[in-house]
Amino acid sequence: MTPQFQTITPGARLSDQVAEALAAEIRAGRLAVGAKLPTEAVLVAQFAVSRTVVREAVSRLKSLGLVDSRQGSGVYVREKSFQPLNFDARHAVSKSAVVQMAEVRRALEAEVAGLAAERRTPDDVLRVQQAIEALDAAVRAGGDGVNEDVLFHRAIADAARNPFLIGTLEYLSQFLRGATQVTRANEARRADFAREVAEEHQRIWRAIEAGDPPAARAAAAGHMDNAIRRIEQADPAFWQQQGQALAEPLIKALTPQA
Repeated sequence: MTPQFQTITPGARLSDQVAEALAAEIRAGRLAVGAKLPTEAVLVAQFAVSRTVVREAVSRLKSLGLVDSRQGSGVYVREKSFQPLNFDARHAVSKSAVVQMAEVRRALEAEVAGLAAERRTPDDVLRVQQAIEALDAAVRAGGDGVNEDVLFHRAIADAARNPFLIGTLEYLSQFLRGATQVTRANEARRADFAREVAEEHQRIWRAIEAGDPPAARAAAAGHMDNAIRRIEQADPAFWQQQGQALAEPLIKALTPQA
């Protein structure tokens, strides 16, 4: 028997609401192991949402290990969905390390963006824009965009023309890159996260282009605040599959040496 879902209401992100409703059916056993999910068209009609929202919700269920796609057949409930996720202390340490580095970046990069907006030249504005375009192109080509993301932030730092800030960022570069690898891997798992990041980069660039230091500082700080939120919202499965391994250099940096 096909479950009957209620239409969702404005408020929380629509794809999250759809994913949670489907996950509840799976965990309650109303969508049993091996059962096929209703078709995309049926879910669109029952939840009264777009196909994009349904696809994002199903993608999230896949990242949680609740469902699997079978080519040419549909999406099915996985047997492992009833095994508890092991979000142990190591995963908590990994998350904490990434969040702490994002807090460092928030303090530094907000000031860097503000100075860049104050001191930028037309060439600086063009380089930041080109860095965004290179990042977008890398993602479209299937890359992780880590190198391009780092170069985007470096282009902003160069426009700030403060050698001490640049030196500080270079000293922290190994940790900044490590944190970027974790955040981008997490963001790549959800289309809504990826869109947010692209929009935040555009907001920073526009404030720098406009020569508006307060707006640039706010945009850069907001970008880091949102990076922290996205890490806090990462699925436990992310830390099991990628996050912990990527965060390992940051964890080592937090460990006192004998």
